[in-house]
Amino acid sequence: MAWILLLLLSAACLQAGNSARSNKVNAFGFNQPARLSGVQGGSIEIPFSFYFPWELAEDPQMRILWRWKHFHEEFIYNSTLPFTHEHFKNRLILNWTQPQTSGVLRILDLKKEDQTVYFCRVRLNTKKGMKQFQSIPGTQLTITPGQHIPEL
Repeated sequence: MAWILLLLLSAACLQAGNSARSNKVNAFGFNQPARLSGVQGGSIEIPFSFYFPWELAEDPQMRILWRWKHFHEEFIYNSTLPFTHEHFKNRLILNWTQPQTSGVLRILDLKKEDQTVYFCRVRLNTKKGMKQFQSIPGTQLTITPGQHIPEL
């Protein structure tokens, strides 16, 4: 009798796992690397992609925004205003075009102060209204000192 209960319990767990996977179809979220490393004075690319279940409006008005330091910290970039945080003036390039669901944020002339976490956020109009969501873990960027080349 115990083996029958064990068999039924195993089948129930497998079924629950399958149903959890099928809910992924209705999910939304981001893919960003957990960690990246760059050299001071160099540049770095933070790739991102996002997914969502909603049907886009006729004019989706997709926007990509970036935050740094903390999940609710200030924005450093907005693709539609256009806006770039003073700290990053002339150092940010977003390689993304609507309606793509992936792209790259490039940071040029890396500074030690750039070492922090970066969060990508998307806003878009769907047939069910405006939706916005953001990467939760973000990408931790580590900056290592650049090599000093002695003068000859």
